[in-house]
Amino acid sequence: MFDLILFDVDGVLLSEERYFDASALTVWEMLYSGKYLGIPNEDFSPDPAEQEIIRIRKELFINDQVLSLMKSYGINANWDMVYLSFSHQLIVILQQILPGHRVEIEKMITQEITRESIQKISSLLVNKKIQVDYGSFIEDFSSGPNKDQSILYYLNDVAEKRLGIKTTVFSPSSTLWEICQETFQEWYLGDQLVPESIGREAYQSGKKGFLSNEIPIVAPAQIAETLGALREKGIKLGIGTGRPTIETIIPLREMGLLPYFDPERIITATHVLEAENRFPERIPLAKPHPFCYIKGWLGAGHDDRDVIDYQLNASDGKKLLIVGDSVADYLAAKEIGCCFAATLTGLTGQEARAKFEELQADFIVNDMTEIPSIL
Repeated sequence: MFDLILFDVDGVLLSEERYFDASALTVWEMLYSGKYLGIPNEDFSPDPAEQEIIRIRKELFINDQVLSLMKSYGINANWDMVYLSFSHQLIVILQQILPGHRVEIEKMITQEITRESIQKISSLLVNKKIQVDYGSFIEDFSSGPNKDQSILYYLNDVAEKRLGIKTTVFSPSSTLWEICQETFQEWYLGDQLVPESIGREAYQSGKKGFLSNEIPIVAPAQIAETLGALREKGIKLGIGTGRPTIETIIPLREMGLLPYFDPERIITATHVLEAENRFPERIPLAKPHPFCYIKGWLGAGHDDRDVIDYQLNASDGKKLLIVGDSVADYLAAKEIGCCFAATLTGLTGQEARAKFEELQADFIVNDMTEIPSIL
């Protein structure tokens, strides 16, 4: 019997669809808004209609093939997905204007990319015919990095290949990553909640946000029944998610699910960012790094330094079950040495079964309501 079960949120308790929509819109804004690159191919609006959102995501992520490829490399956080996608398109765009602007581009691509430098790049694009090639992501990342290299740093290899410029500017601790992260927050939270999340007003106002449109994987009553059954067995329940705290607490509270989880075991991307800010030399700590799950095991009050260096012993590993829908969740569980239950409710649905069978996941369930049956 397990002492503690830690649940991922997206793809396990709540649908990922709105997160993926917000990811696509973030990249779209940074490509076409005049506050960013301002490519004139499309008219940008901070309040697109639903059909427009569907079109943007379909085109930008190539019917979600780009998302699937990123997830296959263990990328689980939408912030990282946005950063990868936009940074890659930025490299492809710079390649198109490289012949006439090599000196400026080399200077921009070898130091921190800021809002100001994005505006400088935008000025270089005026009166240029720019081709945005979304499918080139699949071309450049299909082979991908070696097993010891993070895909986030692999962007530097892509930049050298396409631009002939050696750089180390692309990393999850970069200024550009922070810009992508904050822009995503603007889309997901909307103007009203942005100040509470990132400490300033929206850079591009007019966004309604998606937080009020969360979609549960199964009916909240079924989730509550399942969580209640687990609690009755004496099992503590917690969360390890790539969502920030505000985006975790609000929907779970509205659906009546928050009381089932031990507050000390609810670990979010907010905790991860705080740890990364304290220990930048240990970045990245997001999944597939097991930081959020180890902190969930030890409790939110434990010092981050202890969490980062903590190793579960074999007996404790048998007492912990992680429930997730992604390869990143699986890799984090295996790093800890605990059990892992894969739910087939993520991006690829039932198609993920073959992958989790190949990885030899401890359990594979159709959705989280089957968790009590595996005990």
